[in-house]
Amino acid sequence: MCDYSLHHVKSRPAKVGDKLTTINFNTGTRGFAAPEDSTTAVCILLGTELAFSEEVKCGPSGLFHWRAETINFRTAIFRQINKDVPRVHHDALEFPDGTCVLLTSLVEGQEATVLQLPAQPKTSAEEAAQRRVVYVG
Repeated sequence: MCDYSLHHVKSRPAKVGDKLTTINFNTGTRGFAAPEDSTTAVCILLGTELAFSEEVKCGPSGLFHWRAETINFRTAIFRQINKDVPRVHHDALEFPDGTCVLLTSLVEGQEATVLQLPAQPKTSAEEAAQRRVVYVG
């Protein structure tokens, strides 16, 4: 999936083994692109597992945060958060401790590899579990 602010950017779906880089698309959001084509957004399916080359860094947020925050994990699962709120970013990464971070909050230039795409659901229960939406207060 690609967040709403990337709908007017050329895109392609992610594949297992893709090497991706976080990039600012100058649309009001950051996302993933392949290093060989920084103009094409690589859209991630819900439930896709990613491995980063280093601990993940998020940009400064809020009035008193001046430095990037480091998440002490290198793996994450792609999720969407706050889907009931229109016109806000939804694409997020969920880390092993349950922390969710908006994809657009990631510092540019971080490298990630697509480890595994979600299995195709065979039942409605599997589909519901795969589409699990995280709500962040």
